[in-house]
Amino acid sequence: MGVNLSGKSLLKLLDFSPAEIRYLLDLAKNFKDLKRAGVPHRHLAGKNIVLLFEKTSTRTRCAFEVAGMDLGMGVTYLDPGSSQMGKKESIPDTARVLGRMFDGIEYRGFSQQLVEELAAYAGVPVWNGLTDQFHPTQMLADLLTIEEKLGKLKGVRFTFLGDARNNVANSLMVACAKMGLHFTACAPAALFPDPQLVETCKGIAAETGGSISLTSDLKAGVAGADVLYTDIWVSMGEPDSVWEQRIQLLSPYQVNAAAMAMAAPGAIFMHCLPSFHDLKTTIGQQIYEKFGISEMEVTDQVFESPASVVFDEAENRMHTIKAVLYATLK
Repeated sequence: MGVNLSGKSLLKLLDFSPAEIRYLLDLAKNFKDLKRAGVPHRHLAGKNIVLLFEKTSTRTRCAFEVAGMDLGMGVTYLDPGSSQMGKKESIPDTARVLGRMFDGIEYRGFSQQLVEELAAYAGVPVWNGLTDQFHPTQMLADLLTIEEKLGKLKGVRFTFLGDARNNVANSLMVACAKMGLHFTACAPAALFPDPQLVETCKGIAAETGGSISLTSDLKAGVAGADVLYTDIWVSMGEPDSVWEQRIQLLSPYQVNAAAMAMAAPGAIFMHCLPSFHDLKTTIGQQIYEKFGISEMEVTDQVFESPASVVFDEAENRMHTIKAVLYATLK
């Protein structure tokens, strides 16, 4: 039986079957081919979507805007100061108003509960552009990139290094479990993911041929890995006061030349971006002045190396988001 996602929200990949994820990835490949060939694909002309951003972003906003416009849709962007959502107007009321005006709603912000509430009341598809708990659109881009670079998903040995409790690590563990990859979280024990989510993912992986493991041993975590993935050490919205502790905890888990040398031959490096790999950012310079480190979660040597696929990964946000928009609105 064919996959039909029309009218469905994308709130977290736990809600999607491997077959549905496979459908979205194949659809994204098709849209990428059309985009590269310059073939118009305005399949959703006449529809309109709104992007609600409580957290700023480069890739998520641009990917949704370009994807929507390529599909022929009108796209409205609301930044944190442009909506009364949660201030003068409740989430249910906001959802019901926007659902009457738009065919779909994207939300990027803090609370997973909020995006779930939007979906419950909107009456139209709602897409999670990032919450504190999950980042499903990033995962689709990551899976597409892995398949493009390594030729497969099932059986790939995938290691995440860093704060394994954050939204990206949570979502990567889910994505790997769903698609049969062998996921390892390599982190200090204090930063291991939620045990309940780990058990859920282990159950999924048992059905797909994947696996889930946790380790604080860097060598054990990266040895033979096909993919090394990391993220910034302090997420947006967290207080500056946590920087010192995170630097102390996570510096041993930096992705550097030594870590890449322990991975499998031909291993790739991935990062959802932005990345603090040099001193060309305001925050990077501030951290250097305060703590004396010029590179954080990844060295510039690795970031700029042939093993790094971070910009292919960033581009794939657009193609996979386009697939989500089309599949849920067609």
